[in-house]
Amino acid sequence: MTPPESTSSSKSGRVPPNRTSGERDVNQPQARDQTEPSLPNATNTFNPGEAEQSELVFDCVGASADRYSAVPGMTLRLRISDTSGAKVAAIALRCQVRIEPQRRRYSAAEADALHDLFGDTDRWADTVKPIQVATLSTMVPSFTGSIDHDLPLPCTYDLEIASTKYFSALEDGVIPLLLLYSGTVFGVDDGRMAVRQVPWSKESSFPLPVGVWRETVGLHFPDSAWFRVSLDTMAALRRYKSRNALPTWDSTLAALLAGAEERRDASC
Repeated sequence: MTPPESTSSSKSGRVPPNRTSGERDVNQPQARDQTEPSLPNATNTFNPGEAEQSELVFDCVGASADRYSAVPGMTLRLRISDTSGAKVAAIALRCQVRIEPQRRRYSAAEADALHDLFGDTDRWADTVKPIQVATLSTMVPSFTGSIDHDLPLPCTYDLEIASTKYFSALEDGVIPLLLLYSGTVFGVDDGRMAVRQVPWSKESSFPLPVGVWRETVGLHFPDSAWFRVSLDTMAALRRYKSRNALPTWDSTLAALLAGAEERRDASC
């Protein structure tokens, strides 16, 4: 099943130019921060003519689970190129990671699992919107020409988070990610620090394999899931567990479900 393409005129979830000042679209991820830091004792050498000679190119070329992290996380491999051939001293890079769910097909089982997130499939033309995953910062070291740089992406298995609901609902295939770049590029011009901004138009798409996310979470929570309950519910579950001498929380919930099924069958 393929959700209809969005008819919005804005690119990558950006705020359309005709929106009233101060108005915010609650269905879209938060717009990029367009405030760039000012740096003392630096020369901004960027000018319109330079854009024709030098251009930064960003791409995501791979992803892997971080097997040795303290918390679930994966690594996105970025490839950054500067077409001018000049030495780049460093890049203070920011990257927004978003899911573009309208860019893939879904099985009937996946559509059912996504009901809590998007509702009935006949409403997906209005409800399927980009989902914000994270906003990341990293320092890219000096390079000439191009460089491959690892971008750590922390993950969570909290099933109340929209991105986790989406990830966990998929059986296989890929997760369509959109990476939006911004930041500051540092160089040297005639012995002085030269600064220019990463254009807001820089972005790249990456098909993240669902298996990579499952491996990432499975390294820390194998064959398990997490959900939140109130303190009162937790206290009631603890009393039930102790009263019935149940060894684990899994067996406690299983016993409650079995009891509910027996009562339902008896009432039929």
